[in-house]
Amino acid sequence: MIPLRAPAEISSRLGIASAQRILLVECPEELAAIVRAAAAPEAEVTQVEARYVRSAKDPADLILVFQESRVGSRAVLDAAAKRLQPGGHLWVVTAMRKVQGPKTAAAHRLESGDLDKAFLKTDLRRAGEAKVGGWHVAYGFHKPKP
Repeated sequence: MIPLRAPAEISSRLGIASAQRILLVECPEELAAIVRAAAAPEAEVTQVEARYVRSAKDPADLILVFQESRVGSRAVLDAAAKRLQPGGHLWVVTAMRKVQGPKTAAAHRLESGDLDKAFLKTDLRRAGEAKVGGWHVAYGFHKPKP
């Protein structure tokens, strides 16, 4: 069980209602349920495990990746970034460094600086930060339209 903020707060901060195609990567069921409930009725929501992110062929305008650990994160983030359509947002939810509770040890947690390095050579630009719960924070990246 992951302690999350109010569904309306998560939805508004991540811009879920305006997305038409949403890709959830390795999201816990509690967070996936919030996204599905907040998505527009005509929105297409696809949920995949991190190891199957390459199987999601259609581009998405909102991608939500849940990744606490640095281990294996680069491949998941690269694959997710390739599936983001221009004008879309990629949110990476990770455990905050100084909290106890997440299953990943603090020394191995994915951090904001790791994300900046991962997307340094892409056209993704930092687009915000949002707390999604007592233990987790989402870092947003925007892909500008050409």
